Amino acid sequence: MKAATAQEIKQELKTLPPSQLVEICLRLSRFKKDNKELLTYLLFEAADESTYIENVKKEIDGEFEELPKPNLYLTKKSLRKVLRNTAKQIRYTGSAQAEVELLTYFCKKIRSAGIPIKDSPVLTNLYRQQLKKVRSAIATMHEDLQYDYLRALSGLEDC
Repeated sequence: MKAATAQEIKQELKTLPPSQLVEICLRLSRFKKDNKELLTYLLFEAADESTYIENVKKEIDGEFEELPKPNLYLTKKSLRKVLRNTAKQIRYTGSAQAEVELLTYFCKKIRSAGIPIKDSPVLTNLYRQQLKKVRSAIATMHEDLQYDYLRALSGLEDC
């Protein structure tokens, strides 16, 4: 089966009655956890993005508490998992500001956790890649916000 384009789907959804749209959304939420999480975000949390960002930061804190610090290999795998979850939450918002805040927070948590990122080239690359993503997201923002976020980012640069 060939998937329809986004434009075709949009046109078809415009023709459907609201009750049928509800049924389609509910059916969509049954198939994948990500679909259900996205619908939850859109319905309940999209209105207050700052609270959502704070909740994601709390999740990151909880995941960092469970990091296996003595074993660098397991730490690396756990950090990738935390980063995957964070990236998923960023995708839900679709906001450059949320991306900058969450990835900056992730990098700060790595620094404050005392993880020896210099001992592992993989961790060093992972850290630098996140800083690169933050810089590119900052570049799309308003100049005043760029200045504020670049100042916050400057303390994380030395790796």
